[in-house]
Amino acid sequence: MRTLWRTWFTFEVPVPRALFLAHGILLVLLKYAGDQLLVVAAGGRLFPPTTYLAPLIAAWSSGQGVLTHAAGWLPAAMALWTLPFLWIGLTFCVRRAVDGGHSGWWALLFFVPWVNWLLLAVLAVLPTDDTTPQDLSPYQLPRHGEKLPAALLAIAWGVGIGLVGTLALVGIAQVYSLPLFFGLPVAVGAVTAHQFNWRYPATQRETYEVVAFTTIALGGSFIAFAIEGVVCLAMAIPLAVPLAFAGAIVGRRLAMSAEPPVRALRALVFVPLWVATEAKAPTEPALREVLSVVEIAAPADVVWRRVIAFPPLEAPTDLPFRLGVAAPMRARIAGTGVGAVRYCEFTTGAFIEPITVWEPGRRLAFNVVAQPEALRELSPWGALHPPHLDGWVTSERGEFRLVPLADGRTRLEGRTWYRMRLGPESYWGMWGDWSIHRIHERVLLHVAALAEGDARATGLRR
Repeated sequence: MRTLWRTWFTFEVPVPRALFLAHGILLVLLKYAGDQLLVVAAGGRLFPPTTYLAPLIAAWSSGQGVLTHAAGWLPAAMALWTLPFLWIGLTFCVRRAVDGGHSGWWALLFFVPWVNWLLLAVLAVLPTDDTTPQDLSPYQLPRHGEKLPAALLAIAWGVGIGLVGTLALVGIAQVYSLPLFFGLPVAVGAVTAHQFNWRYPATQRETYEVVAFTTIALGGSFIAFAIEGVVCLAMAIPLAVPLAFAGAIVGRRLAMSAEPPVRALRALVFVPLWVATEAKAPTEPALREVLSVVEIAAPADVVWRRVIAFPPLEAPTDLPFRLGVAAPMRARIAGTGVGAVRYCEFTTGAFIEPITVWEPGRRLAFNVVAQPEALRELSPWGALHPPHLDGWVTSERGEFRLVPLADGRTRLEGRTWYRMRLGPESYWGMWGDWSIHRIHERVLLHVAALAEGDARATGLRR
């Protein structure tokens, strides 16, 4: 186990092509088996090995379509299970490139869609270069620069690459996918750490500190240049910071192994590759289902009247809604029965919902044919409208189910089916599910309070 740990997770062991192939096959089988075990445990649907051929990094995106009807903990579990494999894949590519006599920066191709498969194929056949050191063991470079100038220059490099990459991916390719949320943070962390350690004999802790400042400065640049708002940046931080730190480890090792700074420019070369490979039509994401439940001390027929329409709610006070997440305010319905149209008004606009199922006291179902923005971004520039607010999170249908319980109580279930087009879907889907649960909770509790008040006023008991 100690040997495997050193081979998989550190830079101490060189990776010739025989080891690259053997351990690569072992890791793929291990990852696939672990994915399937998690899916089975969560009640999901098994998926074939061919699922791994389509995504940018199959280890992360595998089996997205099986998550819809599985237990809610499955996306987070698969994400945690995947992270070690991403690190192993990156470090294996770095060490295999160095073993073959090439720059370790080529390993960033691991985050380029489709090209990553070509990278793995080339590394699998690349012979060992006996004229190059066979590992990335650090040696002391003649670095005598001062810490502050070296840190400021490194931060400038990292922020510059982050801005160029984001503007290219979001502004040109109009994509919010794995290259943006995986490849770019790793590249920013690696370049920042490399530039810093090339000029100053930094410790790992000092390197992390500079990369952390770079991440903060990059986020501040997004706000200053009206590229993004505060809320979405806050949601991206838990994903971006660990990836930037992972890149920092790689960049520091490359600096200590005499990779000159000019080679870090290759991180910029990968940006147009990301744009070219991601600017195609995206595949249809899985239809996600969010279920929320409340028990109400009122009969189903009383609850029904408050489900189909309810008076205005008070102004939202919960933090997510105060930060800009769209909050439901009132609902009204035009007509009765199938074909009627329900209007659910939010703080950002109205959902238009034609009724598809009308079963008084039992079930109300509807499609969503129009919807407002999912949130209003916080920004010093006022009404900021980043591209991800346009159709990247789309509700398709919803329903209310009323289940009579003992003693005249009613179980009210609210369901929403939606698609998350931000990648990685597993990560952003967790935020989407959480937000929709909060919206459900606000509506269901309001309906419960109204229905229970009606029941008390008419003398109906639980």
